[in-house]
Amino acid sequence: MTRSAPNAGPSIWSFALGYFLSYVPYAAMTKAITAATPVLPRVDAPIGGLSLLPLSVAASVVGMFTFITAMGWWKYAGRRQILSRVLPCPSRWTFFSGLCTALIIGTTTLAYTFQGVSIVFMMLLMRGGLLIIAPIVDAVSRRHVRWFSWIAVLLSMAALFAAFASDVQWVDGRPTLPNGFGLPALAAIDVAIYLGAYFARLRFMSRVAKSDDGHARIRYFVEEQMVASPALLLSLAAVAVVGGNATGGALRAGFAVGVGMPLVYVLLIGLFSQGTGIFGGLILLVRRENTFCVPVNRSSSILAGVVATTSLWLLAGGAAPGTHELVGAALIIAAILVLTLAPLGDRRRRARG
Repeated sequence: MTRSAPNAGPSIWSFALGYFLSYVPYAAMTKAITAATPVLPRVDAPIGGLSLLPLSVAASVVGMFTFITAMGWWKYAGRRQILSRVLPCPSRWTFFSGLCTALIIGTTTLAYTFQGVSIVFMMLLMRGGLLIIAPIVDAVSRRHVRWFSWIAVLLSMAALFAAFASDVQWVDGRPTLPNGFGLPALAAIDVAIYLGAYFARLRFMSRVAKSDDGHARIRYFVEEQMVASPALLLSLAAVAVVGGNATGGALRAGFAVGVGMPLVYVLLIGLFSQGTGIFGGLILLVRRENTFCVPVNRSSSILAGVVATTSLWLLAGGAAPGTHELVGAALIIAAILVLTLAPLGDRRRRARG
């Protein structure tokens, strides 16, 4: 007897809610634990981002295996006999997609460590670049892009430019970019790897998993996830062994079982980070065009970032969200409304016709 594919599963907005609810505590705790002036209880000194990575990624690996096991999804993964045992094993496409995901996580973290480069500028290049890539992947994959997906892309881009405008300074009536908006060679390479990895990942998804076959989507998700976090953890361990005093030393300190770190916060950051990876991946695997799915994914993260900033301001005395951030949030809400209401209108018109 064959099993029916789970086509009528949770909607993309359920995944977006999960992404949002994971991203808010992840972003807020990461910002609070690495801030120059710590605002969380039992945090006496800021923790470097690289030192935070090893244990948080290890927690992500545990969270990933726990989630897949709890969902009973291992049965969807491909199988291969290794020695005397038959074990879940990724296909060629999901293996490379998992490596791309590991690259995305690593380059995202590195993007915020370059000295003299604005975080807002890096966010604009990375998130804006992804929004541009989505319709390109759809064109290469010969997927039809509907009009409301284009509008959502434009609104999401406008939200990013609103954040970008917050750092523009006016001198003698002319807009001027402050220091930090130049792009060193290493930062440019980091952005290029990030966007290249995302292009390949979306292309693999479009080729293999974005279809009516719900089993294929779950199989892709499981096989990709079982590669991504472990590959990143092994990469961090390798850099810790062979790296110099700056990068390698910071990672070695992170691997030293949380010496000088509040373990509860670090582990929670890793678990919530994995939550964003789980729900973010499920959003991108929905069979709709990438030009629809990517704005949903990016909108959730941008809106969650604003909520995280607001939460730190209200609860821990952090900086208040600026006017440009609130304008960006309003544009994102508009994009979400377009993506929600426009498809409903289209379905009703088709039903009447």
